[in-house]
Amino acid sequence: MSTHNGSSSTSTILQTALWNAKQAAQRLGLNENVVHQLTEPTERIQTRVHPLLPDGRMLHVQVFVVRHNDVLGPAKGGIRMTPSVSLDEVTGLAMEMTWKTSLIGVPFGGGKAGICCDPTQLNPIEKEILMRSFTRGVRRHIGPEIYVPAPDMGTNEGDMGHIRDCISYSAGMSITMGCYVTGKPVVLGGIVGRREATGNGVAATVAAACERLNRRISDLRVAVQGFGNVGSVAAMAMAERGARVVAVSDVAGGTYCKDGLDVARLVEYVRQTGGVAGFAGGQDVPRDNVLETDCDVLIPAAAGSVVTEQNAGRIRAAIIAEGANAPLTPPADEILNQRGVFIIPDILCNAGGVFVSYLEYTQETQRDQMTRDEVQRRLFDRMQTTFADVYDRAQRQHETMRHAAMDIAVSRVVDGIMARGLLP
Repeated sequence: MSTHNGSSSTSTILQTALWNAKQAAQRLGLNENVVHQLTEPTERIQTRVHPLLPDGRMLHVQVFVVRHNDVLGPAKGGIRMTPSVSLDEVTGLAMEMTWKTSLIGVPFGGGKAGICCDPTQLNPIEKEILMRSFTRGVRRHIGPEIYVPAPDMGTNEGDMGHIRDCISYSAGMSITMGCYVTGKPVVLGGIVGRREATGNGVAATVAAACERLNRRISDLRVAVQGFGNVGSVAAMAMAERGARVVAVSDVAGGTYCKDGLDVARLVEYVRQTGGVAGFAGGQDVPRDNVLETDCDVLIPAAAGSVVTEQNAGRIRAAIIAEGANAPLTPPADEILNQRGVFIIPDILCNAGGVFVSYLEYTQETQRDQMTRDEVQRRLFDRMQTTFADVYDRAQRQHETMRHAAMDIAVSRVVDGIMARGLLP
């Protein structure tokens, strides 16, 4: 795996993750042997599954499972299902999860899985067959103390329910012995508030930033790129706090209203039509224009590497809250930092999902049930506390929020390596 040179505009998630990790290692003065342990994945699995569909077709699907680092606990990370997902992409996302779980303070390491298939081309029965085939194919790599998957792009809570059932059915039990997967339906041991956790966490970090930067949320104009689980919930949470959400985009288009979109109406419109284009409460705009909207807060909440050195100069937001994983390439990050843009890094900003996954993991392990109020209170408290830790370090060390977050996260993993000892 090659490192990012800091100048290319075509950064992949893996290159960005490696760049950030190696820069942190340099700032912390880590020796080369430890750097190898931090950057090289513990395990990269590449295999194929061949599910037979009801119409007689057989799919031949490439799947990946990566455990990047499990020093602080079992690998944790979602299952991404897209036609373009690759082993390198999954590796980069797993590395991001290592830093995210470390920073937010949950006893997990970083992991990720990928299924190379287009979910929009499968009906519900076909997708269930594929998810069960995936589960059987990688079963020996999934477990409460090995790797605990969750939903990610292209997968959902129903898919997680099928994974749980496949594992428990194969063992001849009604339930699994421990938590094998999070993000499940509540009726199957999931936790209330998990679907909204990442978006609510994004909004919590923006609120925390406003406190430090003396900005009133009611004065903010917000643009949201990506209107899936993360973006739609973050937009709703910001609107409920009094901000004006002026622009939103999804994969097919965008909508804009300078006086603020009615986010609740937009969410319902998207539920009915499948996209934001044509929303009567706004003006249709090209989806890529939303990134460059005149706004106070930009929330990129879709894919990685959408802000590059080509468009960074046209970003007009004063605050960027990274709802997606690695939405800024390293060159774009540098350009925006030089301009004084306040960036809430992804391993902090979107860590709400994995924190509530941890609550689900503990809830299922203990056969307990948490209320929505308890989940929301614990999520808000943890996001606020972690933001304060990162912000205080950034101020103390005169460094960016990303550098501070990475330095805290990497230091904790290094402490774990040393505590375990260097001998096998």
